[in-house]
Amino acid sequence: MKSADGKHYLTDAADTETLPRAIQSIPSPKAEPFKQWLARIGTERLAELDQPELAADRMRRDYQRMGYSDEWITTRMKSIMTRDELTEEWRERGAKPGREVGIVTELLHSGTFGITTKDHQAVKGIKPRASLRDNMTPLELALTIIGEATATELHQTRDSQGMPALQRDAQDAGDVAGRTRRDIEAQTGRPVVSSENAKTLTAKAKQPQLFGGDEASI
Repeated sequence: MKSADGKHYLTDAADTETLPRAIQSIPSPKAEPFKQWLARIGTERLAELDQPELAADRMRRDYQRMGYSDEWITTRMKSIMTRDELTEEWRERGAKPGREVGIVTELLHSGTFGITTKDHQAVKGIKPRASLRDNMTPLELALTIIGEATATELHQTRDSQGMPALQRDAQDAGDVAGRTRRDIEAQTGRPVVSSENAKTLTAKAKQPQLFGGDEASI
């Protein structure tokens, strides 16, 4: 790996699967807290396999700890469910994970928002590897849900099979969500695509809400 001095040195490294195995093999008391943490995480995940609702509860708590509002969390979790249903349809109908799923995802996103995923990330000022959806406003998430739910419905109604048919459906679903976005923009007078990101969304959620001069919590 390249060092700060510009030279390359042979360096030990591990991926996310190898690193926990390495920690478990360290015979040191200092490693014990990490071992206990890994054991607890493993126990939690096994419980979630048996009771999937536990995974949803954990996800909600995680987003709450990050500072998101309850409104945002509810919409985000709905978007996750819609996305899972759509990706399962794609898998069953012939879209291969990776590049092909990426193609239909991009068609759907571009149709919905009028910009590419990369440009959407740029508007929000986030890195390419950051989760775009974790940086969306509730309205952006809602439009994502409309597009993906429409795509799922079209796949099932048309019994689409193979990439050409799935791409056609994604384009049509993106057009539906895109028209909805443009209607909203015409009524509000401002663009739906927002520069708000996780930092601004969580900061806003922590601000007190005022109603009639009295401070109230939501």
